[in-house]
Amino acid sequence: MKPENKQLISNPETTKEEKVEPVKPIDNAPKEEEDKEPVMSHKKRSKNLPIGPGNFWNNMLSTVMLLILVTALFSYLTDSKVEPEQLSVSEVVKQVQAGEVKEIIVRGSSLEITYNDETRNIGEAKRETDAAVSESLTNFGVTAEQLATLKIDVQRETGFGYWIGQFAPFLFPLLFLLLIIWFFTRSVKGAGMQALNFGSSKARMIDPNDGSKKVTFKDVAGAKEAKQELEEIVDFLKNPKKFLDIGAEIPKGVMMMGAPGTGKTLLARAVAGEAGVPFFSISGSEFVEMFVGVGASRVRDLFSTAKKSAPSIIFVDEIDAVGRARGSGIGGGNDEREQTLNQILVEMDGFEPNAKVIVMAATNRPDVLDPALLRPGRFDRRVTIDLPDRKDREEILKVHSRKKPLQDDINLEIISQRTPGFSGADLASLMNEAAILAAREKRTKVGQFDLIRSIEKVMLGPERKSHVLSPREKLVTAYHEVGHALVASVLPYADPVQKISVISRGRAAGYTLKLPDEDRKMHTKKEFLDDIAMTLGGYVTEEMVFGDLSTGPSNDLQVVANLARDMVTKYGMSNLGPVALEGTGGRTIGGGMSENRGYSPEIAKAIDDEVSRMIQEGKEKAIAILTKYRPALDAISKRLAEVETLERDEYEALLKQEGVVVADAFKKQREADLGSADPSSLMSTTIRSVSYTHLTLPTNREV
Repeated sequence: MKPENKQLISNPETTKEEKVEPVKPIDNAPKEEEDKEPVMSHKKRSKNLPIGPGNFWNNMLSTVMLLILVTALFSYLTDSKVEPEQLSVSEVVKQVQAGEVKEIIVRGSSLEITYNDETRNIGEAKRETDAAVSESLTNFGVTAEQLATLKIDVQRETGFGYWIGQFAPFLFPLLFLLLIIWFFTRSVKGAGMQALNFGSSKARMIDPNDGSKKVTFKDVAGAKEAKQELEEIVDFLKNPKKFLDIGAEIPKGVMMMGAPGTGKTLLARAVAGEAGVPFFSISGSEFVEMFVGVGASRVRDLFSTAKKSAPSIIFVDEIDAVGRARGSGIGGGNDEREQTLNQILVEMDGFEPNAKVIVMAATNRPDVLDPALLRPGRFDRRVTIDLPDRKDREEILKVHSRKKPLQDDINLEIISQRTPGFSGADLASLMNEAAILAAREKRTKVGQFDLIRSIEKVMLGPERKSHVLSPREKLVTAYHEVGHALVASVLPYADPVQKISVISRGRAAGYTLKLPDEDRKMHTKKEFLDDIAMTLGGYVTEEMVFGDLSTGPSNDLQVVANLARDMVTKYGMSNLGPVALEGTGGRTIGGGMSENRGYSPEIAKAIDDEVSRMIQEGKEKAIAILTKYRPALDAISKRLAEVETLERDEYEALLKQEGVVVADAFKKQREADLGSADPSSLMSTTIRSVSYTHLTLPTNREV
């Protein structure tokens, strides 16, 4: 079911559920192009190999290319010089005597002979190292006049080229080997660094001086009580001396509890933004890894980093992932998770009063948390964030409409009235969907009609314009939905009908939208019994009018069965008396999860009998109403099949035309509340003296 007071009776496909096609997003592109596009993209991906050190074929290709390059370079260095002609000393002497030699360069024990004929190859000879070159040549018969025509240049064996020539034979292969090793290690460098940094915290820090990411309480609408609780945290972070001087200690931990989408994370960021301190954000699941001791190490690193940046805030989102009760069997045993929790307990309890580090956490499952985590001295302050009421919803809509151009017909008060049970995330999605609808229709401003359509899109999904019902299916759907609406209008404790439609949305072929005129926090047995009869209105109508049943009421039957069972096992609204036969352990805020029953088979049979009795009584009530107002049922159903959608005003006008009086017990209650200052005077029965421990309000999504 939808959240509190948001009754949506849908008629899934009139065909079998297995044949329901998945919802496709609205797109103006032709279907053929949509079918071809995945194939084209697949071909492109198959042709283009990924580039990077992580691909095997890439590495092989790059290695082969590098090998060819190094080989070519080595060949160039070794073969670029022409091999000199090897000579003996006597041959050099003969060439000198013949006047062919221009210059002799002495490099150690080697002689490099350069000739007057430049086209001639350079000669090379070995000399005696214990005598000078001129002395050796004189000893071999070279005269002083012949030596005078020579240029003898003695060079020391130094220089870059010399050493390159000496070390090149083994230096280049070594460099090539090192280059290959470096290239292949790049692909595993990331994994190696992660192995070394497993114990480091994965927290993301938001700098208070970063204006683009700064969030303040002005950006958070609604949640007035939660803001008041958190203002003390902000005041402590801004002026800690005021509290420390008087001996006061600010709560070391703040646990924010609420349904999904109510703004727990946003409020935590707003606290950091208002206080102007560093904000460290991490998820509870990021503490636990496959290696033993990593979670505890990350906790120590996180708190150490936060203390260095004090004053600061540590925010752990979804803390129930690591903070579950130890040894309870909930979620399975996990020694690593328990060690991580133990480290969190130690770090929080080890804070000094002037540490100026506050731990904030968020969860929608506070019932599964370890008691040691919630004791005073750790998370000793709990802030519950409820779903926004009508005024809060209007403020939230104003926040999300700041950057959107709006038409003059926008009335956010009406939108807030038609969205009971919506969370802040739902309202943000609503405004975004309205802007998308306006942009799709090539309009520059968002109108009221866009917001109305986006409500139904968020609740049910987009319109399925391609899903066209046959005339008979449309008529069956119209009768089904009008059956819901007519029973709801006659019963005094059912919410008023706001809209009836046979246009397919999501998995529903049609729907009846019932919304209360005011938000209600508590629900009574009379409301639940009327809801059961109203929900069975579509089932009874199909059986009464067509003498057959379709798959349309399948969702209605599930809703009725769950509501009747909750009345028996949770709320004590049955003949079994005031007994709770189902606990709340393991249930989420805003959601349900079954747990093992703790009662005998005889009690289980009694519960089933009570559920069947309630459903049967609701069915008989619906049969009586639809039989009495059969002409109105036929007339309104045919009208709905023609126009496809009926709003509240047109629908109530048709009821009045057919002589059906709309019963609204809540309207009478509101009038009585306004006319009497004493609430006790509104009671029709005598008030008995009963002692109550506390009154528990049902969570919004349980109703």
